[in-house]
Amino acid sequence: MSEQESFTPKITGDGSFTFFSTEFDESFHSHYGARQESFLKFVKPTLLDRKAHRSQLRILDICYGLGYNTAAALQTIWHINPNCKIDIIALEINTSVPQVAIAHNLFDNWHYEYTDILAEIAFKQKANRQNLHAQLLIGDARSSIQTIYRSGFRADAIFLDPFSPPQCPQLWTIEFIKLVSKCLETDGLLATYSCAAAVRMAMKAALLRIGSTAPVGRRTPGTIATPSEAVELSSLSQLEQEHLLTRASIPYRDPELTDSAKIIVQRRQEEQNISQLEPTSRWRRRWESKL
Repeated sequence: MSEQESFTPKITGDGSFTFFSTEFDESFHSHYGARQESFLKFVKPTLLDRKAHRSQLRILDICYGLGYNTAAALQTIWHINPNCKIDIIALEINTSVPQVAIAHNLFDNWHYEYTDILAEIAFKQKANRQNLHAQLLIGDARSSIQTIYRSGFRADAIFLDPFSPPQCPQLWTIEFIKLVSKCLETDGLLATYSCAAAVRMAMKAALLRIGSTAPVGRRTPGTIATPSEAVELSSLSQLEQEHLLTRASIPYRDPELTDSAKIIVQRRQEEQNISQLEPTSRWRRRWESKL
């Protein structure tokens, strides 16, 4: 079976489809709704609807996957301001997933206007229009992000959408997130579905202010981050703040941005084993009794 044949569309709660990754043993989206995740976990928190009046917007889409987050951004911005010039850089490990998404016509039930653009991104790794310059960089995102930073590209919105930290720790480390944060505009916003304490502490180590985003299809929130002091963020709850004081908050580390997932996870476990921070299980029991 080829790599493309291994991806079978799975319907989610809002009628849109996702894929399941056998490599990471996870779906690309939750079963509650793949399409709604893109709009509510990424596009809305990064305020692209409010920023659409600008003449130009830059977006960094980390882990492009099926292309849903980029698709939602284009739809949102151009619905408000068709003249907005959009620059997109997307990162993906290989082209199979976006190409299979196009081959399976997964955007048909979106009633989507820009499928031709997404097809060009998937199959040509670029798309250029009067108001669009998009490129898909294929390879290890840890290398790609260094290239992007050196190029001077600074994003108004960053979508950080890898598989979960236990499954793909390489893209949740302090070192990676610090580089990602350096690719943000001064008032730029970074959105992710994760509320993991290790991820949030990595963001704080990168000198980002963090806040919660509304839960979408599940009880736990996502995270929004920015270097700006002027941007208003939703405060973390007391439960979330105390989570950052437990051993769960010990971040993943990858000093040279080259280590395997196994080594990164092992390094963190060793640090947790000698930590004097509160055990996460104790924090969980304390809050279970209050909820």
